[in-house]
Amino acid sequence: MKGTAALRRLVLARRARVSVIGQGYVGLSLACATAEAGFPTVGVDVDNERIDALARGEANVPGVPKSMFEAAVATGRLTFTDDVASVAESELTFLCVPTPVRDTVPDLSFITSASTDVAQHLRPGTLVVLESTTYPGSTEDFVRPLLETSGLQAGKDFLLAYSPERIDPGNEEFGFREIPRIVGGLTPESTGIATLVYEQLVDKVVPVSSCRAAELAKLLENTFRHVNIALVNEMAMVCHETGLDVWEVIDAASSKPFGFMRFLPGPGVGGHCIPLDPTYLTWQVRRDADRRFRIVEQAQEVNGEMPSWTASRIGEALNEAGKAVKGAHVLVLGVAYKPDLGDARESPALKVIGHLLRRGAKVTFHDPYVESVGWNGRNLARTELTTAAVRKADCVALLTPHTSYDLDWLGEHAKLVFDARNAFGSSRYPGVERL
Repeated sequence: MKGTAALRRLVLARRARVSVIGQGYVGLSLACATAEAGFPTVGVDVDNERIDALARGEANVPGVPKSMFEAAVATGRLTFTDDVASVAESELTFLCVPTPVRDTVPDLSFITSASTDVAQHLRPGTLVVLESTTYPGSTEDFVRPLLETSGLQAGKDFLLAYSPERIDPGNEEFGFREIPRIVGGLTPESTGIATLVYEQLVDKVVPVSSCRAAELAKLLENTFRHVNIALVNEMAMVCHETGLDVWEVIDAASSKPFGFMRFLPGPGVGGHCIPLDPTYLTWQVRRDADRRFRIVEQAQEVNGEMPSWTASRIGEALNEAGKAVKGAHVLVLGVAYKPDLGDARESPALKVIGHLLRRGAKVTFHDPYVESVGWNGRNLARTELTTAAVRKADCVALLTPHTSYDLDWLGEHAKLVFDARNAFGSSRYPGVERL
């Protein structure tokens, strides 16, 4: 592509201008990273309220550390807008929009909209990178034609690459810089420039041969987790039926210094990746290879059963305490999909609540990061976590163990605790029942 040398110089001098389309936790994290690295950056989103809040300096996006956001804003290089026309002034454009699943089919409508908008302002000599999780072939076969409605040709007039986001929200050990980035470009030039860009942002970049390879690598890593979570979830069911302690079994297996990776059971899988990414993979394999990805589909079935099974286990615990599920007061602690995060997307805790409500339980919840949740058209507001509330509950179901929860206090005041995450361990409290 003509102008690649000039773009390379701009990147190395940190003078390349950046537009990040989508200001969820993926896009905002990237925008913060590019601004801190020295690049003039514009964060773009169609959500006016979010943009206004970010422009006021309010860190309102779950999964983005407040310190990271404040440091980026303090550079003076990070601004926000709802106008995608900023792309016309940018040398580097990143697409970080949602890719949900609708009725087991990937929904690329957000990518369609963003790519179409970018095409109206795309200019020669620039780089476009898709970061949204999607199925192999999306960048080349779906995004490329949309961008080329600009009249420009990918690989000739502008560069196109794919680099999957790999952020683990709330992980303090591996932040944005410490997580290696995979990069695959439409052409060797695209891969080279995209690699150079990410080298300014993270400690290690892993270039691969194509956009498709990068897309599939992202699906593989999350499907690997999905399958192994399903394995230990089914192991939890087997252990319960055979009178064994699954946590003891996992601890024993984990003592092997090679050939075993520790995964833990729970009430299900949640968040933006694990429940959705395997669906992209199974859908794409069915479409393109005309076959089933059987081990992944079986893992989906197992993990999909866990909220119902967890609710049944809570019912068993209540029955053993002499209380029927119907009419029992269950206080659920933690509805976010993971500890110390305010993101309840696809949270298995919400599904557990639904199963309990359908069985006639009276359910209340507390989560320090989530104010309300919806179920079947109803809005459930957060209750205060008080001694009276804990003592009143027939069962306290600890589904997401935020570190702010005082386990000793709960063990002392609750009649019955159902611990779905082994937060108590082999507790000395007699009223604690583990998954």
